[in-house]
Amino acid sequence: MRWLDHREPVPDSLRGAIIALGNFDGFHKGHQAVAGAAIAWAQAEGRPSIVATFDPHPVRFFRPEVPPFRLTTLEQRQELYLAAGATAMLVFHFDAELAGTSAEDFIGRILCERLGAHGVVTGGDFTFGQGANGDVALLREHGGALGLQTQVVDPVADGEAPVSSSRIREALRQGDPQTAAHLLTRPFAIRGIVEHGDKRGREIGYPTANLAIENYLRPRYGIYAVTGRILATGQELEGAANIGLRPQFEPPKELLEPYFFDFSGDLYGQEIEVAFHHFIRPEGKFDSIAALVAQMDRDCAEARRLLGS
Repeated sequence: MRWLDHREPVPDSLRGAIIALGNFDGFHKGHQAVAGAAIAWAQAEGRPSIVATFDPHPVRFFRPEVPPFRLTTLEQRQELYLAAGATAMLVFHFDAELAGTSAEDFIGRILCERLGAHGVVTGGDFTFGQGANGDVALLREHGGALGLQTQVVDPVADGEAPVSSSRIREALRQGDPQTAAHLLTRPFAIRGIVEHGDKRGREIGYPTANLAIENYLRPRYGIYAVTGRILATGQELEGAANIGLRPQFEPPKELLEPYFFDFSGDLYGQEIEVAFHHFIRPEGKFDSIAALVAQMDRDCAEARRLLGS
């Protein structure tokens, strides 16, 4: 799958594409509806389809102090867009230049001239350009005058509210990965390289694969039933994981620490993805290591039961 940079002209083979416009971080049900409409339109006319995203997120550019909130990495998004049937992923690199681009220039200079788009599909609340002054009405009016066609997809409702990244983030912060998975159509998953740690888990019979959480949203700290995937081999694993500050040990260190059942291989230096299925309990500090191990025994038994059900 092609990975395109908005600052560069697209290859001739991808000019005339239909572009799904949005941030599409979580690629939830609503995002999938927008991308699906773009892909269907492109296929009907024999055109390539491109799904766009912004990196960094505009919120991160304007408010760098905001805590991490990403639901996916660019690599995860690329895989999701490919699975949806898109021809390419387009990354809008959000910097001072893009932030200062007028809405009219975004349409004319970037979408039409540089990218050669035939059409765009977006949600009704999509805004763009300097000061977020561009909207779907401007896309239709100004873009239409330049030969750019526009389709707008209605919000996808789930329950009493539209599906949104904000709902998903709030569910994860509340320790409700099942609601998040329902809205995403897959479990929330953190991907990273397994690091060497202080080997505390190995000492107590629970060797863990330590991952830095980096720019991902922090779900509620605690113990989860998880699955894992080793990217190099595709091997699927089941386990229990702690995400948080490890209050039992000093000094506190924020980590994701999955323990995979019935696995004895070496994961150091490997890239793995850990998917969150069920919240079991909050983090806690125990009176002794023996009490911690006893609780971990119960946590793993519960994780096995939940994953088996």
